[in-house]
Amino acid sequence: MATSEKDGDQTGQTGKNKAIVASPRGFCAGVSYAIDIVNTVLEQHGQPVYVRHEIVHNRHVVEDLQSRGARFVEDLADVPRGSLLVFSAHGVSPAIRRQADQLGLRVVDATCPLVTKVHLEAARFASQGYDILLIGHRGHVEVEGTLGHAPERMQLVETVEDIARVQVRDPERVAVVTQTTLSVDDTREIISAIRERFPAVSTPGRDDICYATQNRQEAVKALAHRCRVVFVLGSPNSSNANRLVEVARSAGAHATLIETAADISEEDLAHHLNKRDATDRLAAGVTAGASTPELLVQQTLVRLRELGCTEVEELRTAEERVTFSLPAQQIENA
Repeated sequence: MATSEKDGDQTGQTGKNKAIVASPRGFCAGVSYAIDIVNTVLEQHGQPVYVRHEIVHNRHVVEDLQSRGARFVEDLADVPRGSLLVFSAHGVSPAIRRQADQLGLRVVDATCPLVTKVHLEAARFASQGYDILLIGHRGHVEVEGTLGHAPERMQLVETVEDIARVQVRDPERVAVVTQTTLSVDDTREIISAIRERFPAVSTPGRDDICYATQNRQEAVKALAHRCRVVFVLGSPNSSNANRLVEVARSAGAHATLIETAADISEEDLAHHLNKRDATDRLAAGVTAGASTPELLVQQTLVRLRELGCTEVEELRTAEERVTFSLPAQQIENA
């Protein structure tokens, strides 16, 4: 990927437009961990390998793994007794683990370690007699798994308005955990409202929103400040990709979720890049959700070059060196 050392073309003085690609972007350590687990299980044990839910929320990843022999299911009743089953990166409830055990399934757990951290926090708070407020999106598979770790002690909170409806046993023993893929800004507002109603609220020692989610949101903010239009690569059911769109829009850019380069409209791009405003931002931004393969980013940059964004610049806002070691013994013994 070419990197521009000058910014002059953003004003349109040379007739050229620019594409700026955010970094960090795309796969996070938890996504790479989960995908690598499925691939390693397939290599060591052969197909079929069953996976509860999509391993990550990206259809390109899912289709690639399906072509190699992975079979994705929502209901464990669809998995033949004694089969090898992988839990997705989003995690599962203890009830699902018990069901897998009752069915005699050989389990390999690909839950993101940062999601596991939230599960452990919830269980710890529950054991200490706290009522737990889980900030998250109803119906999301990660939220369902987390709720299952303390179902009698946990309530889901989606908005600031929900706080007024919360009922707890003891206002002095309230705790908060969050879905890992939320918008940092929105979560901050909700936690502030919780603290206003429950001043003694306990929060985790470290932020539940994962490092990669935060880094990608900071990167897309910086991108939006320089670009009139921002394309976020991700699947419609990807929470973190949808949050990137929201963050970019809040920062003033016209942001669109796309799944592939083919989703970019030449007319729409021309409309935004030819319409001057006070910022004179004549650039198209590109980023990708944490479940999106880098190949899709590179294909998008090729498409933008074809549409007149002849310079490509990388906007780097953070370095990521986090990796998670695969559970080699668990995979081998499955």
